[in-house]
Amino acid sequence: MGNNGSTRASRKKPSGGVSRRGLLIGGGAVVAAGTAAVLARDEVRRAWWRVPGVEKPRRPGELDYAGATWIAASEANWRRADRPDDYGIDRVIIHVTQGSFDSAVRVFQDPAHRAATHYIVGQDGRVVQMIRELDVAYQAGNRSFNERAIGIEHEGFVDRPKDLTKAMYESSARLTASICARYGIPVDREHIIGHVEVPGTDHTDPGPHWDWDRYLKLVRRAATAPPSPPAPSASASAKAE
Repeated sequence: MGNNGSTRASRKKPSGGVSRRGLLIGGGAVVAAGTAAVLARDEVRRAWWRVPGVEKPRRPGELDYAGATWIAASEANWRRADRPDDYGIDRVIIHVTQGSFDSAVRVFQDPAHRAATHYIVGQDGRVVQMIRELDVAYQAGNRSFNERAIGIEHEGFVDRPKDLTKAMYESSARLTASICARYGIPVDREHIIGHVEVPGTDHTDPGPHWDWDRYLKLVRRAATAPPSPPAPSASASAKAE
């Protein structure tokens, strides 16, 4: 009995003290307040680059994909952003140009066109980047999808299966695998979609001849392939000769 009594006495909260429950609740409030402060700070940081006149430092002609060459699109066909900090990137949108490679480049450089994608892939496998991945391309006819996606055009016509060449598929798959790796995008049909699948669009590309099964297999293969060895420098080539 005496032991039980002393135990009960020891459980009494000292006058003016703080109970364990109070500490837990108070500690939770501190953690919650700290979390809210972090979230608020992140939101301010994300919103900062949306303020008119504020631009993130960048170098002209800088590439996001090493396999591309740079040709700038008209600034009327995209808007500056700080993705993925201000808008998360979780989609790749596949387009077909309905024209030649060169004509796609020309229209993306035309300020009156009011549309462009980040990349164009040619039938010969060449890749041109025209908009930085951190910026929002006017590509999908849907603001939310523009903000969350990276767009890839492919040279050709949707009703001509011969336009969808082996070189194009393989080059595009390497590009998409690189994008998915950078932003943690799953390689599946929910996250790699056609322009036709964007809500509210009136486009039909990439069309009925685009082989999705083949394409996703190539993307997965590219995602697991070992990195290519760097090309020899000009000085190294000269020494070899």
